[in-house]
Amino acid sequence: MSRVAAIGEERRVRGFALAGVSVVAVADEAAARDAWEALDADISLVILTPTAAHGLRRALTTDARRLWVELPG
Repeated sequence: MSRVAAIGEERRVRGFALAGVSVVAVADEAAARDAWEALDADISLVILTPTAAHGLRRALTTDARRLWVELPG
């Protein structure tokens, strides 16, 4: 079964936990990259804050394992 995760600043992603999303709160772009690499294999969709997405630009264009969406700024 596929799951959904959210990566970004806590204040922007914590509410997704109410819908069963795995939330990974990060403080900066480097932490977002670490979180992306640590995601479980069954995560198929990742919700990203703009800060997290900026830190992940390279991975997002080369990693076809999962879908992602960036929240509006």
